[in-house]
Formats: sequence, structure tokens, C-alpha cells
Amino acid sequence: MTYPIPENEAERNESLRSYRVMDTPVEPAFEDVCQLAAQICDCPVAYVSFIEDDRFWFKSKYGLPADFDGCPREIAFCSVTVCGSELVLVPDLRKDDYYKDFPFVVGDPFLGFYCAMPLVTPDGFAIGTICVMDFKPRELAFECQEAVRRLAHQTMAQLEYRRRIIELDETMRELDTAHALLAGEKARADNLLTTMLPASIARELLENDKVAPRFFNDATILFADVVGFTGFAEKAEPAMLIGMLNLYFAAFDDIMEQFGPEKIKTIGDAYMAVAGVPNADRLHAQQACLAALAMQAAVDRTKAERQKLRLPYFEFRIGIHSGPVIAGLVGRKRFTYDIWGDAVNVAARLEAHGEAGKINVSERVFHQTSPFFDFTERGSIEVKNKAPLRMYFLDRLQDIYSEDTDGRVANRKFEAMSDPAKRLFGK
Repeated sequence: MTYPIPENEAERNESLRSYRVMDTPVEPAFEDVCQLAAQICDCPVAYVSFIEDDRFWFKSKYGLPADFDGCPREIAFCSVTVCGSELVLVPDLRKDDYYKDFPFVVGDPFLGFYCAMPLVTPDGFAIGTICVMDFKPRELAFECQEAVRRLAHQTMAQLEYRRRIIELDETMRELDTAHALLAGEKARADNLLTTMLPASIARELLENDKVAPRFFNDATILFADVVGFTGFAEKAEPAMLIGMLNLYFAAFDDIMEQFGPEKIKTIGDAYMAVAGVPNADRLHAQQACLAALAMQAAVDRTKAERQKLRLPYFEFRIGIHSGPVIAGLVGRKRFTYDIWGDAVNVAARLEAHGEAGKINVSERVFHQTSPFFDFTERGSIEVKNKAPLRMYFLDRLQDIYSEDTDGRVANRKFEAMSDPAKRLFGK
């Protein structure tokens, strides 16, 4: 048996699919429409149906078996109805030329009456029907026909509302996903920022979109530099060179995190850090000295390990000076937290006038830390563009403040005595 097909069948199917109603669970709104249609028209059967390709499917039904959810399109009464936009009324199916031989007319359940209104979308596609049927031929009053028309319009409005709700839910889910992705990206960016900048500076930048420059009355600057790096770099493989720098500088990063100084930057083979910035700390000179001793120990350990394997190694000069600095953020895209001031230049000069494996400090650092550390005085040394500077080699912690025999690890007594507040108030 063949069935009529609308000229816009492909577009009609596409429109139906946009409502995503096929094979969906029972919904009270459509059940109510069926019962209302049956009651108004005094018919034992009513349904809301949809036709997709060659399939006829009930969204809701009244007076039909629970397990009867559809049939092939070729034996569906509504195949004709979806070809138009007007009410289809057949008072006696048994006398109608098209329907009289339908299986459900000549056989169980022996239907005799059919009235259906197509569900027409705002774009003009008949995607389904609302229908009332009876087991015997009958007439349907004009008022009942009008009621079926209005129920079809209401059903279509419900479908439109339902589609908008589905689309809104999907949009909300997409927005939630997008927000989650954005939040994840922001968290990653924030985490990256905190690895690039001191924590307090990163917070200030995130909160205010800028960082105000600050003047620090006193801070301690530490420079470390590879001895003989230029000659080594001329002969070394690039990968090995970078790998060795990373080996040492990664160890220095861990040391800064342990003792408190803030890493500022690396410049080629030079490593720069500062204690007492960006968070002021009266113990900045002691922190820098402890960090320098730990760096010295790390370099010595690496040297011993690599010598055993007959691998090249680096030796470092370290210079330390205390004085006033200005700290701030520079740049727009790849900003850097940096410090400026004559104290920075002096620390660099101290490093340059040091010796391999030695920690060279200024007179000011010596006087701030001499109660706790042992030094070797070097006397006054000529420095480019500066008056002669008195310099000292930091040798080790004094025995009474040292946890180890090399004098590089502070004990609890040092922790108590190096803080004036703890000495005065026992805190």
C-alpha cells in the first residue's frame, strides 16, 4: 500500500527532528490534550502523533492499548493529514474511497470515524496530528471541530515551548561548560602568574590589574655567577649547557623557597635573588647568608657527583650586599618583577670581585650578621666606578649556631638568637 508524501517531505522531517520529540517519554501536557479532545468530541479514541520518514508514532494516546505505540506510515490514517494544513474529517471510514480498505477499518478494532488536525509549525511544516476516532460512523458538530483545531494550535504551542526549554537547557549547559573552561583557564593563568611573580605581587596584580612600585629602606641582594662560563659556552653542546644551568638554578630555586629570599631573575649564567622584598623582613641579611651557604653546599655536592662520573660541572661566585632598593613590575605582556638601586649594583660588583666557591659580602652585611657567622676579612678592594669597598668572605655559621660540622645548616639556637623579638620577649 502506498501513501501520499508532501512535496516538502525532506524539510518537514528536518523540522520535526528539530523538536526532538520522537521516542520521548510520556509527558502530562500531551496526555491532558488527548483526554480533553476525547471528552469534548465524545470519542473513545484520541491521540497526538508524529510522522518521521516511513514511521507513524504516538506521543500520547487515549483509548488505545498501552503497548500500541505506532505503525508503518502506509497504514496510518494521518499520512493524508500531514500533506495539508486543514482539518481532515471522515464521518464514515467504511465508505471512504481511500480508507475503506485500511487494516484497522476492515479488521480489529474496526474503526468507523476519523477527524484530525495537522500540527503545523510556524514555518508551515505539518509534522504530526491531533486526532479523535470512533468505532462507528458519526457526525462531528462544528463546535467540536473548532475545538480540535484549537487543541492542535495549543499542542503546537506546547511543542514550541518545549523546544525552547530544551534549547535553553542546552545553552545553559554550554554556558556552564564554557564557564568551567574559563575558570580552569583562569586558574591555570593565575597559577602560572604565581610561579612567575612573588605571591603577594601576583595577588595585587590580579586584584588591581597593576602593581604599585615600592621603596624598601633595607633589603639584601644576592648574586651568583658561573666562573668561566663564556669559555665553557663556546665549546658546550646547547642542550648540555641548558641542562646544566637548569640543574643548578632549579636547586637554587628550592633553596630560595626554603630560606625566604625571592628569586628575581636569571641573566644568562647569573642568578639574582633578594631578601626582604616584596615582604619586609628584619632578618633579610641572615636569610640571604643562610641561602648562600645552602647554595654553596648544593654546588659542592653537584661537583662531587659529576666528578665521579667524569662529567663537567660549574663553580659559582656569590656576592651579597644590603641596602635600599625600589621594587616594581615592568612590561605589559611578559612583565617582570625587578629591583633597582645602587645596592643592586654593589651586590653585582661584590659577586664579580669574588672567587670560585666563595661568598663575598659587603661591610654592611658583615656588621649585620657577624654575631652569628664566621668571616675572613679581605680588606678594601678597588671597584669600577666606586670608591674602594671593604669585603669579607662568608665562611660558615659559628659553631654554636651550626647544626652540621661544615657550618652551613643553622640550629635552633640560631633561630632563637637571630630574631631580636625572640631574644627580648621569648617568642
